[in-house]
Amino acid sequence: MRDFKLETYFSKWEFTARYNLAASDVESLSISDLLAMSSTADKQAFQDLWLGYTETFGNKELRYEISKTYDTAKPEHILCFAGAEEGIYVAMRVLLRHNDHAIIVVPNYQAAETIPLDICEVSGVPLNPEEKWSLDIDRVKNEIRPNTKLISINFPNNPTGAILARERLDELIRICRYRGLYLFSDEVYRLLERDTQLRLPQVADIYERGLSLNVMSKAYGLPGLRLGWIMCKDETILQNMERYKHYLSICNSAPSEHLSMIALKVKQKILERNRTLINANIKILCEFFYEFSDLFDWVIPDGSCVGYPRYNGSNSANEFCEDLVEKTGILLLPPKIYQSELLETARDRFRIGYGRSTLAAGLAVMKNYLME
Repeated sequence: MRDFKLETYFSKWEFTARYNLAASDVESLSISDLLAMSSTADKQAFQDLWLGYTETFGNKELRYEISKTYDTAKPEHILCFAGAEEGIYVAMRVLLRHNDHAIIVVPNYQAAETIPLDICEVSGVPLNPEEKWSLDIDRVKNEIRPNTKLISINFPNNPTGAILARERLDELIRICRYRGLYLFSDEVYRLLERDTQLRLPQVADIYERGLSLNVMSKAYGLPGLRLGWIMCKDETILQNMERYKHYLSICNSAPSEHLSMIALKVKQKILERNRTLINANIKILCEFFYEFSDLFDWVIPDGSCVGYPRYNGSNSANEFCEDLVEKTGILLLPPKIYQSELLETARDRFRIGYGRSTLAAGLAVMKNYLME
């Protein structure tokens, strides 16, 4: 497999940098914070939890709570994974064969591209920065081949935060239905939209060959639980993914499943807290980028807790990010992390995260660096 550039970069800096302004998640809770929101019965059940193996598909009560986050799902449509990454890996290995072809949006979370590339031929379709990072559906149609098996999308997008217009999603589904294609939809940032009018339906709710990926890490801000899932109504695909999981994690952690179930029962409270933090941080970011408008081009993302500003300095954006972390301990994700084998990607943009409570302190240090 190709080197996972994002994780390799994080392995060097994520836990040593003073200010992680590259984080892709919302500020997390402690176990005591989460248990304080739970019922007395759920608290006691966590204390009495049996630490044995769990069901490969996931705890039944957890799958019931997950199914409630969809419009049409039943618990049997849910398969749990050890985070979203395992879900992406398993889905691609099950759906694709060496003589197939896949279409992936660019820029993307690297695994969405490199895992299919390890299996079959892959084409990239760019998001257009001149149209708020929208997807050209005609370009997608032009990339379809007789052996195309799957299209993979991610909205709200990582790293741009862009959300596809509903009419474009509907057109994409019409194309997939006509061609009999699977549509894999990474929806981990759903529910963090700046405007709820932009919120898209989950693909597996509205398309019979859709697979919807989600996780406790992003919108819920609980990455330490390492719990993700795919919702799909195709029973054969679910069964095949479950069998593939037998070779990987086998099953999820029982404490993680129970704590995820508790979090989903109080999801509105958690999401309200997370959206409040993100909205406050967007204002702080806008003030910062306005002050340094000669150095940065900034557009508020449609959703998520990450953005993709352009750097206009005299040195390269890669040099800027690397010098910044080495001299100040402020971590951003440089453009080299988002290089694609499929298409040319921006060399002057970096990812910044605004879901953590340390954003203001980090930007204050970054301001001093820029002034100097």
